[in-house]
Amino acid sequence: MSSFFVAMPARGRWWWAVVALAASLTLSACDVQGERELVPGHSTEADVRQRFGQPEAVWDGPDGTRIYEFNRQPAGHRNFMATIGADGRLVRFEQVLTPANFERVQAGMPMESVRRMLGKPMQVTPYPLKGETHYDWRYLDGPNPSDSKIFTVVFDKDLRVASTQHTRDPALDRN
Repeated sequence: MSSFFVAMPARGRWWWAVVALAASLTLSACDVQGERELVPGHSTEADVRQRFGQPEAVWDGPDGTRIYEFNRQPAGHRNFMATIGADGRLVRFEQVLTPANFERVQAGMPMESVRRMLGKPMQVTPYPLKGETHYDWRYLDGPNPSDSKIFTVVFDKDLRVASTQHTRDPALDRN
């Protein structure tokens, strides 16, 4: 915990926690509204940027498409990928932190492929003595904030997938 919060009276810490939660919920509500307003084949790259801002990353896709990543980690539970066609129109917009995508992560897969599939993780933790690096993504495994979980991909020393795991979000146990 930062010294700013430790030095603050308990009542002040509570207030800042409420403000942070409200900001997170507002961003989530904006994302949902933005998703509803985007129409594949009709919405443009400019429409996507107007609703979601600057992408975290942009990758070249097949047939002249570009894939824009809109990251909501570490506090959020979603990462979005928008595929923009060569004509500048939205082809697909999807939330990528899903069980189906987690199942696609296979042993031996390179880190770059996982990163492009799931977006930027909320946390990267190296374990040099074990020769491992853990990438963690926060996601919801149900409709409620109490359904928050962490999906971890364990990479070996060559940054290839060694294993994966799902755990309860430890942030739920803080307070």
